[in-house]
Amino acid sequence: MCGIVGVISKAPANQLIYDALLLLQHRGQDAAGIVTMLGTKCFMHKAHGMVRDVFRTRNMRALPGPVGLGQVRYPTAGNAYSEEEAQPFYVNAPFGIVLVHNGNLTNAHALKDELFAIDRRHINTESDTEVLINILAHELELAARDLPLTPEAIFKAVAAVHRRVKGSYAVVALIAGYGLLAFRDPFGIRPLSLGKGPDGTVIVASESVAIEGTGHQVLRDIAPGEAVFVDLEGGMHARQCAASPRLYPCMFEFVYLARPDSVMDGISVYQARLNLGETLAQRLISTMPPNEIDVVIPIPESSRPSAMQLAQKIGKPYREGFVKNRYVGRTFIMPGQAVRKKSVRQKLNAIGVEFKGRNVLLVDDSIVRGTTSKEIVQMAREAGARRVYMASAAPPVRYPNVYGIDMPTKEELIAHGRTIEEIRQFIGADALIYQDVAAMKRVVGALNPKLDGFEASCFDGHYVTGDVSAEDFATMESQRRLQFDEDESQPRSRLALQGAAEENR
Repeated sequence: MCGIVGVISKAPANQLIYDALLLLQHRGQDAAGIVTMLGTKCFMHKAHGMVRDVFRTRNMRALPGPVGLGQVRYPTAGNAYSEEEAQPFYVNAPFGIVLVHNGNLTNAHALKDELFAIDRRHINTESDTEVLINILAHELELAARDLPLTPEAIFKAVAAVHRRVKGSYAVVALIAGYGLLAFRDPFGIRPLSLGKGPDGTVIVASESVAIEGTGHQVLRDIAPGEAVFVDLEGGMHARQCAASPRLYPCMFEFVYLARPDSVMDGISVYQARLNLGETLAQRLISTMPPNEIDVVIPIPESSRPSAMQLAQKIGKPYREGFVKNRYVGRTFIMPGQAVRKKSVRQKLNAIGVEFKGRNVLLVDDSIVRGTTSKEIVQMAREAGARRVYMASAAPPVRYPNVYGIDMPTKEELIAHGRTIEEIRQFIGADALIYQDVAAMKRVVGALNPKLDGFEASCFDGHYVTGDVSAEDFATMESQRRLQFDEDESQPRSRLALQGAAEENR
């Protein structure tokens, strides 16, 4: 999962891209990059760290031009510590293309072999984004060979990309001297919205908040399989480029990843979380007597809407029992388990008066690895809670995710192969209540009946692209173990680079 943005304007684009990336910072804290274009020349700066740390005044001055794109990175493929794998990526032929990508290609290794053996293109990193930009470049070259590069040729190239590439991908690319291209995978797994400003500026971004928050109007979501090309004069051309597009957005966006003030694929993230709280309350009432609960306490930040709705439904007071240190990053997207475990108590501190002598229900948006929940339950007991119950607004996370969320191996998931009772014992709660998978899909899906379904593989084990095999999981687990080894070898000072994440968790 990453945050991406692209801009075509008449004014310098660097500050607008920077501001949009700040609004998308919750989507990635590992690295940030911006590229701008003046005429046909590209100017790029990217590095590890938060947006505000990567881009100083001198860096911004070196990014001229009215066209550009940017990305905040949260690595799910490749090497988290390689600056070469920070985005944007650039290829100089044909035309000169720069690209940012949110998602994860499930057939990246096969494509890498194809690119070398058939397309005669060399991939120098482990990043699937480098694979994707070279596939796009090759198909653009074929589509426009000996002909002018027209929107028709561009859409032909994107259609070829859809035929070759599998997995999740929301893409923004700049083609030197021509304009900006944005497209989504045929299932619309990762989000991408289109907006426009009163001065004619066109902006595309992962979430609507980056469009509205920079003073632009959201026009619509880019449809699954659709490509939108914006020429240098701001003229927009759109085409459906997939043979059988279907809308299956990632459920985890609504549960955890996206900002609550975003609207994605016609669904208010905030309203989705309220709905999850209401159905979680129904689940709780059927599991245990609400009169055993004295107070409902959210685990900041993403769970607040669900916790508020649950408390109202069961008629119990809602209280803020934890104070969050906003200068420690989101533990779920921190590279390395050791960093996550260490950061929990740095990030949250209990307000003793809300716990002492009470039976408390803690509400979290989800329970992925279980280590954070275990620490938080222990903190509640140390603060004087008589009994500690835990409720998750999402169902048990039992399966790996291959579409760009950092849960790719079974061994990392507390719910894989364990019963609810075994999970309860592990985290140390007196009771554990989970959301139901069918109820989750029903109450979020009700907000947009036009959806075909959800990509909810981490909850239900169904992989919508239909190309994921046991061999793929074995490969990912091997890569993940190598990544963990690299994580443990890195200096802990990387926390300082991630320290200003604000938003959801």
